[in-house]
Amino acid sequence: MSFGKNPHVAKATAAEQKARAAGDEGARVIAWREAARQWERAAEREAMPKRAAEYTAAAAAAREAADNPEGPAADEPAAAAPVAVPPKPDPADLN
Repeated sequence: MSFGKNPHVAKATAAEQKARAAGDEGARVIAWREAARQWERAAEREAMPKRAAEYTAAAAAAREAADNPEGPAADEPAAAAPVAVPPKPDPADLN
């Protein structure tokens, strides 16, 4: 662990990524709640008031995302369209 870093920020962002990738509604809500808890812990440990306010706002946004499935997580861009893979060439056609 490095000195001067707030470990809860990394944990909160990891929980947000987990919430965005969740397969079902229950897992999504639990992950957003965990992200909110980690953002609050990051705000408690932060010495700079500006960053603490940002972390508190992120916690509120994570709770809103947990309560509202069409909230900020729905604004995320959709996954990229699958790329067409050409068929493998027939070895007989190569020579």
